[in-house]
Amino acid sequence: MIDPDGFRPNVGIILCNEQRRLFWGRRIGQNAWQFPQGGIRSDETPLEAMYRELEEEVGLTADKVTVLGCTQGWLRYRLPRRFIRRRCGPTCIGQKQVWFMLRVDCGEGEFCLDRSAKPEFDAWRWVRYWYPLREVVYFKRHVYARALEELAPLLYPEGVPQPDPAELATEHLPEGEARQHLRSEPEDPRRHVAPARLAGSMRQRRR
Repeated sequence: MIDPDGFRPNVGIILCNEQRRLFWGRRIGQNAWQFPQGGIRSDETPLEAMYRELEEEVGLTADKVTVLGCTQGWLRYRLPRRFIRRRCGPTCIGQKQVWFMLRVDCGEGEFCLDRSAKPEFDAWRWVRYWYPLREVVYFKRHVYARALEELAPLLYPEGVPQPDPAELATEHLPEGEARQHLRSEPEDPRRHVAPARLAGSMRQRRR
């Protein structure tokens, strides 16, 4: 589904642990890292799409996380021209996204990167809060910055720390420390009433 301006509706997922570190996934077969994200179907709210993508990409069901909040309105990024496909249906020039901040309420053994037929990630690690701005692909960087800035008070009510370039430079981990995919079985989801009401206001129109 692509809107009249050429943007595909999408959700982004920021997973945090008790140490306020963030889940950072390596795209399968690539030396590229990012947060989980995925498209919103015409019959889904952003919240529904987020839970679906969370299970498909990370293997976590709704009862394994708590929704802390989400960004207000759409955050957009444009694709570089070389990535735009103009000969296959409606032209998609980029993404418009709602970003969710989730707290992980389970152990790392519940993570499962090959839950879907086409896995998104083949490894992952925990990183400091601002680290993704240094490593994400350049055309997504401003959206990551806006999402992290807007959602930071959810993790840092006492005051948001400023990114430290020297600290970020030491964040790289050896490949052996990137966690490989682990298996788990899904369980019944639970409902998050307040976030659902907020995200539900952005329900997509059927086409």
